[in-house]
Amino acid sequence: MTPRINIVTLGVSDIAASRAFYQRLGLKASPAGNDDVAFFDANGIVLGLFGHDALAHDAGLAAQAMPAFRGVSLAWNAADEAEVDAIMAHALACGATLMKPPEKVFWGGYSGYFADPDGHLWEVAFNPFFPLDAEGRITLP
Repeated sequence: MTPRINIVTLGVSDIAASRAFYQRLGLKASPAGNDDVAFFDANGIVLGLFGHDALAHDAGLAAQAMPAFRGVSLAWNAADEAEVDAIMAHALACGATLMKPPEKVFWGGYSGYFADPDGHLWEVAFNPFFPLDAEGRITLP
């Protein structure tokens, strides 16, 4: 058994609106999706969008209102500080909400946060201790 993460699924309030946001962000929707689910290739991991209440039901849980902070963030790592700023500006132009402007951070990198239309947090970061390979994937020490 090899542990891996293949798909990250976000529960969203409006599949069509969220699909459009992520397409503006630059992700390409897979034809495997439909009106009830969307899939995007995120450089080796699939980002899925599924209705919030439907996702709760599928997991056997009662749907609840989404809290502002969910204890989870997704990360988009950049090659340098300038790319962090460019990604953040692009996300905001696509309809994201700025949560924390990019800044130098205590651990030695540079990062900021935006939220998608449903409030899912995205950190945009340059981490000099986690270099990116030629495909843009993190190389852990």
